[in-house]
Amino acid sequence: MDTKQVHALLERGVVIPRPETVEIAAEVRPERIAPGVIVHTGCQVLGASTSIGPGCVLGAEAPVTVENCQLGHNVALKGGCFSGATFLDGANMGSGAHIRPGTLLEEEANGAHAVGLKQTILLPFVTLGSLINFCDVLMAGGTDRKNHSEVGSSYIHFNYTPHQDKATASLLGDVPRGVMLDQPAIFLGGQGGLVGPCHIGFGCVVPAGLIWREDAPGDGLLLQPTPRPTGTSKPFTAGAFRSVERIVRNNLQYLGNLRALHQWYQYVRQPVMSEDTWDAACYAGAQEQLRMALEERIKRLKELAGRMPRSIELARQNESADAPWLAEQEKLRHAWPTMEAVLKQAVPENLGAVERDVLLMDVGAINAGSYLETVRALSPAAKKAGTAWLQKIVQATMNLW
Repeated sequence: MDTKQVHALLERGVVIPRPETVEIAAEVRPERIAPGVIVHTGCQVLGASTSIGPGCVLGAEAPVTVENCQLGHNVALKGGCFSGATFLDGANMGSGAHIRPGTLLEEEANGAHAVGLKQTILLPFVTLGSLINFCDVLMAGGTDRKNHSEVGSSYIHFNYTPHQDKATASLLGDVPRGVMLDQPAIFLGGQGGLVGPCHIGFGCVVPAGLIWREDAPGDGLLLQPTPRPTGTSKPFTAGAFRSVERIVRNNLQYLGNLRALHQWYQYVRQPVMSEDTWDAACYAGAQEQLRMALEERIKRLKELAGRMPRSIELARQNESADAPWLAEQEKLRHAWPTMEAVLKQAVPENLGAVERDVLLMDVGAINAGSYLETVRALSPAAKKAGTAWLQKIVQATMNLW
């Protein structure tokens, strides 16, 4: 235990009821921990990039380990391990949480106890129940804390396949409309699961107890699964893929939404965030999460493309050379180098620039005092233009296939 660090925080006005039980690592910068932050018994604060804003509370229910995380204002991490993640104002997680790098919780997004997240982005107000594993997901929907997208307790996002690949990220809602905070909430009923990669539209409901395996991009749907055969079996060969059309399309759509969100942060969020230490750290942290998410998704799609030669050879060995899906695999195999090169480039400055400028004129004229208030004050015309700008970014990415 670095007692000097603990004393430095106490001198700054950080509240540590039992200082002898708390560990503050030597690399932590005391000036990045706001006065008035409460650090309860048994907590550890680690990492040079850790930043904890005013009103935050660590460990109210159980010990907390925070490592290289950025917390905005009034964030509550009640118990568990939090590493390499960013939590914007009002976000909170219950005890037993396991939050890993690539995770971004925007304003007032939250989870109950025993929630596991990695490479996951929750837009404002999204709520997770208890006992949830929700890795490799972007979820939007809802307008406020009383009208929010919800994931019921005991829910899993299945993100690993029998072919041992993870090109499986799922998009629930989307960024171009979701950032406007005016879309219907999505509901995933408890004791269920989602098999990635999936795309589900705003206002959709997946009833409790279902394992959902299909895309449902339309809005406002009560989803009912397609009947599946029962009591049957057939040969399976790991690495022998069939159609990859949907997998590639959904991955590119997810990547397009990440690229759109990155642009939204640069042009819309940054100008309306305050210049205090905590907001600056959260902005930098969010940008890092988005960078990591893009890198992860490109990596996983590259791995899938790299498996195509063996899959094609297996098809030929099994006399499936005339299968209609074989052409899709050949297409991905040959197209990937060009796709990868474009995906690693920045979004062109002129893509959707006309629509973006219409939006930014409205943003610049609003003096609402916070990000959420600014978005809510946007005119319908500005929101429409902003959505069109972001959708052009998504579509340009999808056009790579």
